[in-house]
Amino acid sequence: MSDAGSEIYDTVKAYILKEFLPGEDPEALTGETPLISGGILDSISTVKLVTFLEGKYNVEFQAHEISTDHLETLTLISSIVQSKMAGGP
Repeated sequence: MSDAGSEIYDTVKAYILKEFLPGEDPEALTGETPLISGGILDSISTVKLVTFLEGKYNVEFQAHEISTDHLETLTLISSIVQSKMAGGP
């Protein structure tokens, strides 16, 4: 993972721990922990996460990207944000 990818990963992990998993062990949230199918993120918290990502990284998500295909794990989230920051879809 690049430096930018690591920074995004760490920032998103900290945000999810603070907002949706207060008091949980940070080590329990890994890059492959299922966030949506695992029940950590519901529809409202997913929208909050996307709003945070759009504001923090000045990117824009399309409706079809707000799904488990792109937001299921910290690894997927950091990957899509990094791609968007680089001018990708």
